[in-house]
Amino acid sequence: MWCVARLEISRLFLSPFAWIMLALVQFLLAYMFLSHIEYFAQIQGQISAIPGAAGVTEMIIAPLLSNAALVLLLIAPFITMRAFADEHRNHSLPLLISAPLSASQIVLGKYLGYLGFFLLQLALIALMPLSLLAGSAIDFYQFGVSMFGLFLLVASFLAAGIFLSSLTTQPIIAAVMTFCLLFLLWIIDFAAASAVSGQINWLAWLSLLGHFQPLLAGQINSVDLSFFALFCVVFILMTIRRLDAARLSL
Repeated sequence: MWCVARLEISRLFLSPFAWIMLALVQFLLAYMFLSHIEYFAQIQGQISAIPGAAGVTEMIIAPLLSNAALVLLLIAPFITMRAFADEHRNHSLPLLISAPLSASQIVLGKYLGYLGFFLLQLALIALMPLSLLAGSAIDFYQFGVSMFGLFLLVASFLAAGIFLSSLTTQPIIAAVMTFCLLFLLWIIDFAAASAVSGQINWLAWLSLLGHFQPLLAGQINSVDLSFFALFCVVFILMTIRRLDAARLSL
């Protein structure tokens, strides 16, 4: 499993595409980060006299991480699209599944490899809020919970992306399917407001955004943690089942 993970990480970092994605995300988020700082500086004098007014964490860090979640949703499909679709296209999947590894080891290895890449991305994102310590105090608890929520969100993106990559031989099709699924689960929370009463809870429970927002506000509850854990486990298990079926068909 770990050898597969190391192989995936090395493939990613040997690819200029991955480096371009890292740089692009940092550039976009740095621009948003500076915009939030500028806005906060403009209104700081007005809100400083208000008791219990929002501070740096609420006005700068939370919006930044919210933006980061959306940006990562956009790029995750293009990172995971090659997970198995490329193996299909290059006819290397039979070689991979004939290795002395179980399907679960192969899938988990690839998943951990992609997760390792995004951990680097999250670490780079975290440096921006931490830079605020040079001039102000931040709420470390809310910041930590928000980063944990962003990690769970990314883990969910990757689980779905790897599964959908196993369904096709074309990486770009895998990317489109992953984006459509994730975007649907992102906006379904808005549809819940207009649904009939019997459907509201189900639609809201399926929303990635709906489960991420409490964590972004520093609130940890078992429902949100269970959702992300179940989401990842279900998609990973479906990918393992898909790979087992491919192995039996050889």
